[in-house]
Amino acid sequence: MPESIYEQSTHSLDGKATSLADYQGKVALVVNLASFCGLTPQYQGLEALFQELSPKGFVVLGFPCNQFGGQEPGSPEEIQTFCSRNYGVTFPLFEKVEVKGPGQSPIYTILTTDAPAPSWNFTKYLVGKDGRLIQHFAPTVRPDDPELRTAIDKALKRA
Repeated sequence: MPESIYEQSTHSLDGKATSLADYQGKVALVVNLASFCGLTPQYQGLEALFQELSPKGFVVLGFPCNQFGGQEPGSPEEIQTFCSRNYGVTFPLFEKVEVKGPGQSPIYTILTTDAPAPSWNFTKYLVGKDGRLIQHFAPTVRPDDPELRTAIDKALKRA
């Protein structure tokens, strides 16, 4: 089994085949997203992190997921419109995936080898420049949480 998410391919939210190898060498925060969740306002903080840290080699990789409370029922077009209109999201968004269970995306299979599967929307997985999991964070950990920010800054300083 691959150990790096950067060995995986997926589709962007607009349906284009995408290789996560495009992000190799960057620190990534992989997040399962939902538009109709009490945690949805975290989009704003995720976008702020992306805007501030992308020049330093950081990226947020967003994966919509409808497995928790049916809170992401929309089509790709509806999700994109919601994210850009309400939160000005410019970080990469990918196709809707399953993050746990028998239909689990291979990306999440890698992420959950040494960490628990998401328990709710907005679970965060911090991935190093090599595509390997560094640390995971609970859904309630906000993008501006000092512990998350410290972990991101530390990962960015690694060779």
